[in-house]
Amino acid sequence: MEFKEVIKNRYSCKKYGDKQVEAEKLTAILEAGRLAPTAKNMQEQRIYVLQSAEALAKLDQATPCRYGAPTVVVVAFDKNNVFTYPGDKYDTGAEDATIVATHLILAAADEGVDSCWVNYFDPDQLAASLGLPENEQIVMVMDLGYAAEGAGPLPNHASRKDLAETVKYL
Repeated sequence: MEFKEVIKNRYSCKKYGDKQVEAEKLTAILEAGRLAPTAKNMQEQRIYVLQSAEALAKLDQATPCRYGAPTVVVVAFDKNNVFTYPGDKYDTGAEDATIVATHLILAAADEGVDSCWVNYFDPDQLAASLGLPENEQIVMVMDLGYAAEGAGPLPNHASRKDLAETVKYL
């Protein structure tokens, strides 16, 4: 699919069918995340694929926003392996993980797999229930699957502000 079509048509799916994401498509999506740029090429992202009933049940305890997705990806980063900016106020962990997640979500759309970026959860609770290492911070959760019948974008999906409202040239 052409990139412009991917970014135009991709939406946050809120209702999934039972069909599992094929292994080759999931691998292609994960590979896109692996190829995402990170500051100083630190590659601090940690990606967890939840597909087992046990793992999905733990996620369901942390958020009501799985929407029936048969696969969920949790994107985290290793807090001990980040680049810290001058001034020591910020590091690249969350932004690098967000770049990785964006690659994942766009690759999913390119593979014909629906997705939803989920940030409605307590990251510490979810990390504990999944048994993630203490040095890792969850940034987001991504539902993956195929839209159920009747699912689709919100009615205002195609509505966008003019560039003049969101961009300033200095």
